[in-house]
Amino acid sequence: MYKDNEIWVASDKEAKLCIKTNFANRHGLIAGATGTGKTVTLKVMAESFSDAGVPVFFSDIKGDLSGMCKPGEDKESITKRVSELGLGSEFSFKAYPTCFWDIFGKRGLPLRTTISEFGPMLLSKLLELNQIQSDILNIVFKIADDEGLLLLDLKDLKSMLNYVSENAASYKADYGNMAPQSVNAIMRGLVSLGDKGGDIFFGEPAVDIRDWFVNKDGRGMINILDASTIINDPSIYATFMLWMLAELFEIMPEVGDLDKPKMVFFFDEAHLLFKDMPKALLQKIEQVVKLIRSKGIGVYFITQSPSDIPSEVLSQLGNKVQHALRAYTPADQKAIKAAAQSYRANPDFDTEEAITNLGIGEAVVSFIGDDGAPTVVRKAKVLPPQSYLGAIDDMLRATVISMSDLANKYRDMIDRDSAYEFLQRLQIENTKKLEEEQRAKEEQKEVQRQEKQAEKQAEREAKLAEKEAQRQAKEAQKDAMKKKDAIKKGVASVAGTAAGTIGRQLGKTIGKSGGKFGQSLGGNLGASLGRGILSTLFKL
Repeated sequence: MYKDNEIWVASDKEAKLCIKTNFANRHGLIAGATGTGKTVTLKVMAESFSDAGVPVFFSDIKGDLSGMCKPGEDKESITKRVSELGLGSEFSFKAYPTCFWDIFGKRGLPLRTTISEFGPMLLSKLLELNQIQSDILNIVFKIADDEGLLLLDLKDLKSMLNYVSENAASYKADYGNMAPQSVNAIMRGLVSLGDKGGDIFFGEPAVDIRDWFVNKDGRGMINILDASTIINDPSIYATFMLWMLAELFEIMPEVGDLDKPKMVFFFDEAHLLFKDMPKALLQKIEQVVKLIRSKGIGVYFITQSPSDIPSEVLSQLGNKVQHALRAYTPADQKAIKAAAQSYRANPDFDTEEAITNLGIGEAVVSFIGDDGAPTVVRKAKVLPPQSYLGAIDDMLRATVISMSDLANKYRDMIDRDSAYEFLQRLQIENTKKLEEEQRAKEEQKEVQRQEKQAEKQAEREAKLAEKEAQRQAKEAQKDAMKKKDAIKKGVASVAGTAAGTIGRQLGKTIGKSGGKFGQSLGGNLGASLGRGILSTLFKL
């Protein structure tokens, strides 16, 4: 309940125990074993901050915090507590302005962020990378930033990893060596993350946390993240919640001390945040917790034992509600002793003993006093919640989601031009270029092949022409020889006939003195002599 700039959380027999709104940004702690009343304390604080006009954000791990949007119901336990604390007419059942969020977009408005906004440090933790792999992831982010490539979703980062890996040689001089094995390890982590919901969480429209700083009818909006699914993977849950805390720190301006916080952020199951936390990241958290108060943000951690919180962070928590702890083991006893010692002692009771004997809904409480210092610890009973205590049905949840002023802004996922699309186009252009170069090479080879073929054909034709010329020359020579032989024979025949005739006539003339025999012999001798002379003359 809220009144006169005070968040009324609990009461003892003597006084109201309240968080003063001007000190509410000094952070806080709600601790206690399971079933001791932490959820009710969170609801009471959230309701009171809302009544004070302060927006609230918390995660709903079991689903029993969704009743904030519905008026409470008169139950015996609540009526008894109202009577015990003398709340009277100040107490009334009522609903609170509520906005449901869900990373998977099923039980609330889709809560998304971009890869660039999430950053390499948190992503390395989420992927459980070693130092070398984390360094390479940082390099990939740096290259994307240097080259003006937007990393919005997982496919952008996957494309960027492939691109950098394929061109590692060209980046080596400026960014260092990037082993393929490390790149492949990061890629495997991204695939696994996508299967766990990363494909839905990383994208646009990215949530603008300033949309959480909303008042409705004078009351602060209560933003509830459904974490019933992601809590099954504690690393994803813790890293996501840490991202929101870091995002608040980054976007909020310095405002100094205010009459009331700009927003209160409850971190349930806070022990998950610090489990196996890298030293560099733990230092970052400590810095954020120390400095975010000056930006008007109050952070309240909810866990079982104060020992779950690192001492550097625990020392920053000024408003504390400690529910019962059970001492079953020496480790439990040690945790209870440490919890008791974190409070300013009250001489009226033993804090350590009180913590082990608290009933459900009871707590030891210490808030920042008027002087800015923690008050002495007091045993008290926590107020009952005014909203519905328990989970709501799916129909009411769907109605609240659909009526949200932010439904149209965040309902549908968009996929604008980013690294993936740019690198796809670049790959297509490079493929076309390679194809053109290959085609040019093939065309050049074809031209060269045709030229060689033409040369061979020309050579073959030249050889054939030469052979043909030789053949024709031989044929001509043969023809000439035949003609020569024919002429020779013709001349010889004519010459022989003529010579024989002439020789016979001459022989006859000469051989008249020999009578008939002499004429015949003279004719034959004359013919032979005539043919010999003519043959010699014609060289036949």
